[in-house]
Formats: sequence, structure tokens, C-alpha cells
Amino acid sequence: MKAAFCGNDNASAYDISAGVLKNVCFVDALNLVPHVFLLFITFPILFIGWGSQSSKVQIHHNTWLHFPGHNLRWILTFTLLFVHVCEIAEGIVSDANMKSRHLHLFLPAMMGFVAATTAIVYYHNIETSNFPKLLLALFLYWIMAFVTKTIKLVRYCEDGVTFSQLRFCITGIMVILYGLLMAVEINVIRVRRYVFFMNPQKVKPPEDLQDLGVRFLQPFVNLLSKATYWWMNTLIISAHKKPIDLKAIGKLPIAMRALTNYVCLKEAYEEQKKKVANQPNKIPSIWLAMYRAFGRPILLSSTFRYLADLLGFAGPLCISGIVESLQNRTDTTGKSNETSTSYLSSQDFLKNAYVLAVLLFLALILQRTFLQASYYVTIETGINLRGALLAMIYNKILRLSTSNLSMGEMTLGQINNLVAIETNQLMWFLFLCPNLWAMPVQIIMGVILLYNLLRVSALVGAAVIVLLAPIQYFIATKLAEAQKSTLDYSTERLKKTNEILKGIKLLKLYAWEHIFCTSVEETRTKELISLKTFALYTSLSIFMNAAIPIAAVLATFVTYEYQNEATLQPYQAFASLSLFHILVTPLFLLSTVVRFAVKAVISVQKLNEFLISDEIGDDSWRSAESSVTYESCKKHTGLHTKAINRKQPLRHQLDSYEQPPRRQPRPFETDDIAIKVTNGYFSWGSGLATLSNINIRIPTGQMTMIVGQVGCGKSSLLLAILGEMQTLEGKVLWNNRNRYSVAYAAQKPWLLNATVEENIIFGSPFNKQRYKAVTDACSLQPDIDLLPFGDQTEIGERGINLSGGQRQRICVARALYQNTNIVFLDDPFSALDIHLSDHLMQEGILKFLQEDKRTLILVTHKLQYLPHADWIIAMKDGYVLREGTLKDIQTKDVELYEHWKTLMNRQDQELEKDMETDQTTLERKTLRRAMYPRESKAQLEDEDEEEEEEEDDDDNMSTVMRLRTKMPWRTCWRYLTSGGFFLLFLMIFSKLLKHSVIVAIDYWLARWTSMENKTGDSIERNRENKSHHVAVFSTLCGAGIFLCLVTSLTVEWMGLTAAKNLHHNLLNKIILGPIRFFDTTPLGLILNRFSADTNIIDQHIPPTLESLTRSTLLCLSAIGMISYATPWFLVALVPLGVAFYFIQKYFRVASKDLQELDDSTQLPLLCHFSETAEGLTTIRAFRHEARFKQHMLELTDTNNIAYLFLSAANRWLEVRTDYLGACIVLTAAVTSITYKPESGILGLGLLYALTITNYLNWVVRNLADLEVQMGAVKKVNSFLTMESENYEGTMDPSQVPKDWPQEGEIKIEDLCVRYENNLKPVLKHVKAYIKPGQKVGICGRTGSGKSSLSLAFFRMVDIFDGKIVIDGIDICKLPLDTLRSRLSIILQDPILFSGSIRFNLDPECKCTDDRLWEALEIAQLKNMVKSLPGGLDAVVTEGGENFSVGQRQLFCLARAFVRKSSILIMDEATASIDMATENILQKVVMTAFVDRTVVTIAHRVHTILTADLVIVMKRGNILENDTPENLLSREDGIFASFVRADM
Repeated sequence: MKAAFCGNDNASAYDISAGVLKNVCFVDALNLVPHVFLLFITFPILFIGWGSQSSKVQIHHNTWLHFPGHNLRWILTFTLLFVHVCEIAEGIVSDANMKSRHLHLFLPAMMGFVAATTAIVYYHNIETSNFPKLLLALFLYWIMAFVTKTIKLVRYCEDGVTFSQLRFCITGIMVILYGLLMAVEINVIRVRRYVFFMNPQKVKPPEDLQDLGVRFLQPFVNLLSKATYWWMNTLIISAHKKPIDLKAIGKLPIAMRALTNYVCLKEAYEEQKKKVANQPNKIPSIWLAMYRAFGRPILLSSTFRYLADLLGFAGPLCISGIVESLQNRTDTTGKSNETSTSYLSSQDFLKNAYVLAVLLFLALILQRTFLQASYYVTIETGINLRGALLAMIYNKILRLSTSNLSMGEMTLGQINNLVAIETNQLMWFLFLCPNLWAMPVQIIMGVILLYNLLRVSALVGAAVIVLLAPIQYFIATKLAEAQKSTLDYSTERLKKTNEILKGIKLLKLYAWEHIFCTSVEETRTKELISLKTFALYTSLSIFMNAAIPIAAVLATFVTYEYQNEATLQPYQAFASLSLFHILVTPLFLLSTVVRFAVKAVISVQKLNEFLISDEIGDDSWRSAESSVTYESCKKHTGLHTKAINRKQPLRHQLDSYEQPPRRQPRPFETDDIAIKVTNGYFSWGSGLATLSNINIRIPTGQMTMIVGQVGCGKSSLLLAILGEMQTLEGKVLWNNRNRYSVAYAAQKPWLLNATVEENIIFGSPFNKQRYKAVTDACSLQPDIDLLPFGDQTEIGERGINLSGGQRQRICVARALYQNTNIVFLDDPFSALDIHLSDHLMQEGILKFLQEDKRTLILVTHKLQYLPHADWIIAMKDGYVLREGTLKDIQTKDVELYEHWKTLMNRQDQELEKDMETDQTTLERKTLRRAMYPRESKAQLEDEDEEEEEEEDDDDNMSTVMRLRTKMPWRTCWRYLTSGGFFLLFLMIFSKLLKHSVIVAIDYWLARWTSMENKTGDSIERNRENKSHHVAVFSTLCGAGIFLCLVTSLTVEWMGLTAAKNLHHNLLNKIILGPIRFFDTTPLGLILNRFSADTNIIDQHIPPTLESLTRSTLLCLSAIGMISYATPWFLVALVPLGVAFYFIQKYFRVASKDLQELDDSTQLPLLCHFSETAEGLTTIRAFRHEARFKQHMLELTDTNNIAYLFLSAANRWLEVRTDYLGACIVLTAAVTSITYKPESGILGLGLLYALTITNYLNWVVRNLADLEVQMGAVKKVNSFLTMESENYEGTMDPSQVPKDWPQEGEIKIEDLCVRYENNLKPVLKHVKAYIKPGQKVGICGRTGSGKSSLSLAFFRMVDIFDGKIVIDGIDICKLPLDTLRSRLSIILQDPILFSGSIRFNLDPECKCTDDRLWEALEIAQLKNMVKSLPGGLDAVVTEGGENFSVGQRQLFCLARAFVRKSSILIMDEATASIDMATENILQKVVMTAFVDRTVVTIAHRVHTILTADLVIVMKRGNILENDTPENLLSREDGIFASFVRADM
């Protein structure tokens, strides 16, 4: 067939006798002119101007969109392109009906398509390079195209072509589109005045784009880039070269910042408040406020969602069309029209299978684009909402009235829940809420279409789905319950594990590891039972999801077969199958959405309660101009005035924010009074006065002391002056200069999660001299020197734990450092020993503060400081007993003065006792022990390693990147096999079987529908066929449903077994690990394996694994099915496969980084909230609300930007995999139309191609998730490779005598000891002999090897040479359990476990009660234990916190006595106790242990002066070994010098 422009089958084609424009072919040729013109003009400009793109301003220049009508232009151009595609298709189809080729039918349309594409590319480049003058070319093009198309339209009208012809409609639409584009162009000229006007308009890029820190460009890029997330490419590809960090993702655009959204929400909320202002019992609606602030994006998202859902139905319709057209394809080629112009009607056009294939492709692309756009908009809105809510909650926290917290109406836990849980619930609800109104529409549409295809039997299938949906909801609620109970058990298990790890040294020395291990295992078993129910419901939910469509399809087709005379057609079968797949998703999701909606309603209630709770008064009370009288006394008449006790933690006394315009406090006439309280009655919100009739004055620039018994209202007085209490009546008057210049140190020290320096400076400018003076005054320098990074060490919740005294001194330092007129110190000496208190008093208070002439108000119990006070306020039971100088009180109230004097004397006596035990050195010692030997070393080692790694990185960057992109297959294999090979095999087998059965069901359907159409047999035969087909179909469906259940159960079962085994192995491995491991590994790191990592292995990996295998197998079976239908499809699959590989490879790396960023930015945010709530009084007293608010906004924005990028990356992936899926559908459709297989098989192929689009992105998302989650398995595995201690000895336990060691004779022969094979020895060739029953003292400086020697007796360290022989047996030959259970030791740190006293003395439950009481009596604890409720079964809290340190040490002594062993080792046991307890200990050792061998390692030499033998060590060697008398007689001996130094 020859080709010619106007065709060569018609002689009159080139005839223009009737006039040029009367010739249709000429008109078509005329239509080419504008397109060619545009291409000629724009191509040179595009290629020349490409280089000079940079704009004058330094911005992200390729994203600055500033021409008006920008989005409209893109939408119109896309519509134009779509119409061009239709025009080309219509031309080709018409041309196929001719005898010869008519190029004029489709060539101009093709040129038009190219021109429209060029136009938009050209426009984009002009806009980003800001050359508006060049837009003239486009303007001319639109005019010319408009004119030529109009000519064509007129021509058709004259020829009498009407709307029934497709070509006429297309031309009409084109005219409209070109006209609109022309109008857009005119508008640009009107607004920007770049031509025809004298002065063109100047434009400035938006603030965000000028800021190069903003990397989130979604709001600024053009429509195409918005829809496909093209701008994300650079970030995702760069993740391959180097990990994404916070710098790479930059900051949030202004419109998305928490502050912007907070202002928005706040205004809407205030509006609601105004509405209900005069209705007392109505509360302002947060729902309406949220709708006001964020309603528009939600509507936009819902619109996108509706469009996507409607386009989703194009799939089934096109499939049925294609299958039907191929089924009915009879030979129509012979009847071609004879006229030179054949007009097609729309019906004929849509009957063409190729046209339907292209339409299906375009519909899929559009549907997926709209769907992702809808997701993105809701997620962005959800994030904005969360930011706004967090800011609202934070502002409220800063204004909360203290009484709310102190009376327990608002606990810290509630506030943390609001922040961590409720805001997230609302965010998630927002993500899902478009589903609420989109789903019903989708379901109704689906049912209507099904009814059209299959009539009544469709309703049966729909009914099955609808009836099974409530079960889904029921399962979902059960799941939530199971999760809650699991959480409770895991918290308990963690508590126990934590205790084990803290006391691991003791457990090993006493050989008690197994007892404690069993207790953890018990809790773990309970947790596993709860996890089993969780797993059962999870698998049921998965099963329902997979089984419902099978059941529905079965019901529908069987009903159809038996109800209708006509046979089931392939096109009906596959269209309805596809519709069922569409219907199941919304029904499955509906249960989730409803659950989230319910949760959201509850969250909003909680938020409402919080937002309308009492606030602290505004600043008027500070000026006392309005005093409020409260009527609420009636409510709490029974409350005693001591209701608020100073023992109550201050964190319950919360505080204020966003100050209203401050009124000036009334100035005084006199300057010598700083604060004056007149006739003050103050309450903690109960309406009952805690402080009554307060009349005091605080002199300026002097020291005022407030004294009184515990609970008499001293702290309350301070807080009342600061305005934290409710003023019932009376006034607090401040001197003008002072009110906004206050520093305050609370009674309960409060630290920020920040460095020591930041805690002291607290937002003030840094002044080196002042800082040094303050740290010296608070004697912090020695403590700072101990910290690994000096004053740059992080302290606080997530940092290093300091002791109470150290925390308190930092808080006092903070108050001193601030340059304020008034300083409030609330009992700063309570946690300090006497030396520090004196130093602080002399240097800090008397010198530092008095020199600056600052006013000081000091609450204290230390009466010996009264003489220093300029003014004294004595309190009693909430009122002021006396006020004046010490002289006044001495003369006026002799009784009180005498009372004080006796108290002072008593304190002085305690002082003398105290002088000997120095608490601070002790604290420092604990700190040094905590910091130095281990963690810091480990940390420093880690850092060195990291640095080394970084240096290597530059050389082998490529290998590192290879590691980042590789899936951790080996870890996956380890995880799968830890569930046992049988389960693994079962899982794989059942999965494969299930998918084969599902394919078989669909294949059988295809055979059945194709067969029935062919058979022309008798009716009888047909009946038989029918019942045969239905029987097989039903059997397959039943098998499919059963297998769905089996597979979902096996996966969960396997996951549980793996979790159980991994945890069991981990626990046993760690408990049996060498002590060195615990010295070098931080406790938090080990705990993390048991908390976060175990949780991931328990709950997250199994569902991910299930989802991954399911989607992968679905995709594979789909590809297999399509290839079976049309083998040519495999050729097209190669490029698609390559594309898919690269997309997933890049995405996985980026997703992992973004996930980590999101996780790591969440913690600081939550911590900031909780620490603010705890330190409210302090923040408000300092007036630092604004600074804290700012910090909170920064933290919120950081977390939000990470989350936004993560969701944008997910959209990036999904858009790409969806487009790939659409390409698969297109290739599958085109190949199958060309190679015409059986119509049933063809329908099957297309149906499977459609499912691929849904599952491709799940494959990648699950892969990425699994990769992150496998990190947990990897971390757990890294501990499993650790060496255990060698528990087996060479002797059999039965060979050891029952009562060994009986005598307690110890020979140490040439002993060499080291901590690990690669470390230097700590003891070198030590020789000693200890007779039975001797009392031996070992002394030496720190690091001389004393403690190592004590550990050597228990083989806690590596004895690599020499031996220790006890009672004739070499201890290296004994099994460890036997050895350790026969010796006793008292450690330096007293360790108690939570439980009962009996459990602490004898966890193995071997002893009688009499034996235990005897031990307690010896340790002088009997009376105390008797007085406790429960006696021996009295409760010991975690770590023994309910006993003093001395008592704990005595319990340890009793514990050692209970174990009747003839050798006792005391490792610096008296280091952490006071003199009195130490004396008891010494007495007991001399009497109760008279016949036992006692080895004492001394840190104070005078404790071993009474010993029988003294060993002096230095650097791992024994220097002196003799009786103390002999050693003292040597003048130049080391022992003698020690004793002299200790005196």
C-alpha cells in the first residue's frame, strides 16, 4: 500500500477547484504550519540559551516559578497532549479502514504533539532563567494554532459533520484549549508588562528559595516535578555517595514550620473560644479549629482521592472491552468505506482493542499520580497539624498552674502521652481521613459496575464481603488489646534484666546467675504467650484479607452459573474478578480507619481537657493589683495545711508561658526593701490556705534566711513570692528593678539534657572569669575534671548520671552565675556534706553574692549559719512565727533562741562524726568508678576506631557504598534458621503451594469460560460440564482459603520461635559472659538489645516478612502468567526489570538513612517536653519561657523535616514503581492483542498485569523495612559471638568434698593474672601463704592490684601462670559454680535486688528462718527488720533505695554470713559507709568470723591495724608482707608511711 499525504485512492484528493479551504486535505496541511513554525523558532533558542540559565539572585534557580497562570498552563498543556494522542489514534484507526495510506489524517496531529511538548519544555526553561520576552514566540504559536484549528472546525460545520463524529469533537476541544492557552499568555503580558509597556514589573524570589538551607522543594517546583517528585532525584542518588544527614535535608520551608501552623491553629482555636465564651458548660471545639486551619488541603486531597478512585475503575472496564472486542473480532476489514474521508463515531473508536490498551495505560498513570498526590497532601497536612499541636501543648505546659501538677491532676506521664501518643494519633487520623468519605463512594461504584456485569449474582459476592467486614474490625480491636498486654510484660522483663545487669558482678561472685536468669525467662514466657495471641490475630487479619476475595468470587460465579441460562463470558469473569480486587481494599482498610477515628476522638477529648485546665495567673498577681478570692474552699475542707510538703518532688509543681502585656508592679517609696508581702493568704489550688497571714519584707542587697521544721511552708513561701501559688488575698509587692531579674535554685535539683557548661550558663553570655569563680565556689572543678569531656560532657536524662550532691551544686552554680538582682536558694545544702556546705557558704554566698550586693533568700535547715544572716524569717505550720535579725529574736523570743541553740549543738556533734566520713570524696569515687575504668575507655576506643574508619573511608568509598546497598542476606538467613529448619521449610512450602492454588483458581476460571463458549454440545452434556467445572472451582477455592490460613499462621509461628530462641540465647550468652565484657560495654547498649531490638524481632519482622513474601510471590506469579499468555512479553520485561532494580537499589539506601534521621530526631523532642514539665518553676522564675519555646520549635521542625523527606521518598518510589506497572500493563495488553491467545487466557494475563501495579512498590517498601529491621538481628547476633566464661573445671563436682574449704588455708604460688589475653598482666609472680583463720589486710595505692587479687580467688580474671591452692585443691581445676558458691565476698558497693529481704539474703531458699534472723542479729539489723511490715518478707525496692547506704552494706554482711564459708573476702567494704556502721562491721568480723579466714582489702589503713598479717602491694607486686607491728617498726617502710598519712 503506497503512502501519500492525501492518499492515492481518490483522484479528487488534490482538487481545489471549489476553493482552497474547501479541500479538507489542504486544511490539514495548513494545520502543520504553526507546529513547524514553533519548532523552527524554539530549537535554536533552547540550545543556545541552555547555558545562560543562572539568574541574578543566588537561589535554587531551577525551581523559581513566577509567571502568573503557571499551574493552569501545565494542566491545559497536559490536556492538549492527551487530546493530541486521541487525534493521532483516531487518524490511525480511520486510516486503517482506507485502501491506501492517508498521512493527512494523523501526521499533523503527531507534529502537534511534538510541538505541544516543545512548548512546555521551552516555557519551563524561560521561566527558570527569567527571560519573559522570549514568551512572544509561544504567544504567536497559540494564535496561529487557534486560527488554523478554527478554520478546520468551520470547514467541518459546512460539510455537515456533527457531534456524533469523533473527529469533530476533537477539533472543537482543540479550539477551546488553544484559545485558553492564548488567554493565559495574554495574562502574563498584562501582569508582568514585559512587552508593549514602558516599565516591566520587577519580581523577587520567595524568601525560602533565597535561603539555600531550604532543601525541601515540593511546594516550589513545577507541576510535573510535583507529580513525579523529580526534584527528589538528586537527594536519593546522593545517598549512594554519602549518607543523608540533617545538613543534607536542610530546614523546613516557612509555610510548614511549626510556628506558622501554630499561629494558624491558635487563631482558629481562639475563635472557637470566643464562640463559647458566654456558654459556661460548652468547651471550644478542637475539631472545628483544626478544620478551620487545615480544611482546605484536606478537601484538595479528597478531590485527588475521588479522581483516583474513579479512574481506578478504568482497569476492569478496559479489560472487559479488550477481551470482548477480541472475542467478537470477525473479519471487518473487507467493508472499507469508499469516500476519501471516513469519519469514526466514538463507539467504533472505543471498540478498537489497541485504543483501549493505550487508554488503560493513560488511566493507570493518571490514577496513580492522583493517588500519590492525595497521599502526599494528607501527610504534609498531618505533619503541619502535629507541629501546631505540639506548639500548643508546649505553650500550655509553660502556663500550667503549679497546683495542677502538685495536686496530681496532671501528671508528667499524661503530658508525655499527649506529646508522644495523642498528637501522633491525630496525625495518623488525618493521613487516613480522606478514606472515610472516599471509600463509601468507591464501594457503591464497584457494586453498581458488578451489577451491570453479572446482575443479581454480583450482589451475593458483595454481600459476602460486607458481612465479613465486621469480623475484620473485631480482629483489629483484639490486636490492640494483645499489644497492650505484651507491652506490660516486656516492661517487667526489662526491669528484671536491668537489675541483673546492674548487679552482674555480685551474681557471678555468688554463683547466682541462673536463679535470676530463670526469673527473667518466666516473665519472657508470659510475654510470649501474650505475643502468641498477638500473632494469632495478626495472622487472622492477613488471612481474612486474602480469603475474602476468594470467597466472594466463589459465591458469585457459582450463583451465576446456576441462576442464569447464559454461560459466563470471559470478559464478564475477568472484569468482575478485577472489581472484587478493587472492592476488598477499601473494606479491609475501613476497619483500620474506623479504629483510628475512634482513637482520634479520644485523643481530642484528652487534648481538650488539657487545654482548658487551670493556668497560672497572668502578671497582675505579680504586681498584686487584683487579688482573687476563691470560693472553692467548700470543696476541700478536710485538707490539712501540710498538704503540700517539701518532700513532694518539685516536678509535681508545674508552671507559665506567653506573657500577656505586663503591667508595671507598683513601685515602692523605699529602695531598701526588695519584696514585700502584705496580709498574704496563698493556696495550692485547693482553695484552702497553705500559707496564711503572711506579712514579711525582704531587705535589698542582704541575706534573708527562712528556717523552720520540715513541712512548715518554707518552700511554699518562696513559690508564693514567685507567683506559683494561688493568691487568695493579700499582695506581693516587688521593687521595680527586681521583678524580671530573679535566679532560683529549686530544692529538687533540675538539670537539662545538655553539657555541664550549658547547665550552669543557662542561656546567659559566657564570661570565663565569672564561670571559674562560680565553679570554684560550688567546688565543682574536681567533679568536672573527672568527667570524660570536662564541662562539655552531656549530663541529664540521656547523659551521665551524677549523684544528688553533684546535681545540687550545679543548680546552685546556675543561680549564682546569672547576673540577677535577686537569688532564691531553696535548701541548697540538703544533699551536701559539711565541708562542701561550709565552702559554699563562705565562697559562694558570703563572698560571691555579697560582693555583688545581690539580694539573697535562703531556705535552710543548717542553723549553724544563722549568725551570717542579715534577716531571719522563722516559719511554723504555714504562718510566720518571727521575723527580724538574730539579735531581735535573741531579745524578744528567748525560748525560740534557746531551742535553736540546742539544735545547733546537736548539729555540731553530728558534724564531728561527719568530718570523718567524707561524702564528697565518696561521690567522686563513685563517679570515677562509673566513668573511668570502663565506659570512657570504651568510648574513647570506639571513637578512635570510628576515626580510623573515617580515614579509611576516603580510600575505599566504593566498598563502603557497596556495603550500604547490599541487603544483609547472611543476617536474614540467620534469622530464618533461628526459627528452626522445619518451620522454615513449612513456611516456604505452604507459601508456594498457596500461590500455585490461587493461580490455579484463576486459570481454571479462564479455561471454564473459554470452553463453555466453544462447546456446541447438547444441553445434557452442558449440565454435566457445568457441575464438573463448578465442583473443581469450589474445591480449588476451598483449598486456597485453607492455605491462606496455614501460611499466615506459619509465618507468625516461625517469627515467634525465632524471637524466642534469639532472646533465650542472648540472655544466656550475656549472663555467662566474662566480667570484663560488662566493664567495657556500657549498660545502656546491652539494655538496648533487650528492649528496642527484641521488640523489633518480636513484633515487626514477622509481618514485614509475610508482606514481603506475599507481594514478591504475587508479582512473580503475575509475570509468569502474562508470559504464559504471550511469550513475547518477556522481551519487554528486560528493560523494565533493569529499571526496577535501580529504583529499588537507590531507594533502599536513602530510605534507611531517612528512617534513622526520623527516629533520632524524635527522642530529643520528647525529652525536651518532659524536662520542661519537670523544671517549670525554674524556667518561669528565670523568665526563660521564650528561649525554651524557641528550642522546642526548632526540635519540632527538625523532626518534621525528616519525616516529610521520608514520606516524599516513599512517594518517589511509589510513583516510579506505579509507572513501571503501567508500562507492564501496556506491553502485556499490546503483545496479547497482537498474538491473540484464547480470550480467557488473555483476560487472565491482563488481570494479573493490573495486580502487579499494586504490589511492586510493596516489594521495595518491605525490602527497605526488612533491611532496617534486620539491623536488630545483626546487633543481637554480634553479642552471640562473645566468648563465655569457662564454667567447666577439670574436676568433677562430685570429687570436691561437701564441706570444702573447711580449714581456709590459702597458698598463692607465683600467681600471674591479666584481664584479657591481649592485655598486660596486673599481678606479677605473687607469692603468699595465709594460715587457716588468719585475718589478713591488703593495702596499696589505687591500681596496685589489690582488687585484682580478690577477683583472682573467684577466677573472675584470667590466671595464666601460677596457682592458688585452697585447702589442698588448685582452684583452676574446679567448676566455676562450685568454686564461687563455696567462698563469700562483701563488695565495695552494696547491692540489693528488688524483692523481699529473705530473697536478698538467700535467693536459693536453702536456709531456715532462724539462720536468717541470726545473720541479721550479727549485722545489728534484727530490730530494724522486725519493725518493718512483714519482717523477713518486707519489700526491698529496686536497688534497695528504701534503706540507707550503711544499712545496705550491713545487709551484704548478713548475706555473707548466711553462706557459712570458711573464707570471707572484704573488698573495700567500708569505703562507702559512715563511721558507726564501719565500727559494727569491724566488731562482727572480729567476733562472728573468729574462726574463718578473712582477707580485707583496705582503703583506709587504720582498719587493718588489728590484722594478723598485712600485705602491701604496688604495681602488681608484693612489697611488704609481715605483722602490722613489725611493719610499723620499720621507719622507712611503705606501710608506716601509709599509716602516718592516714592519721
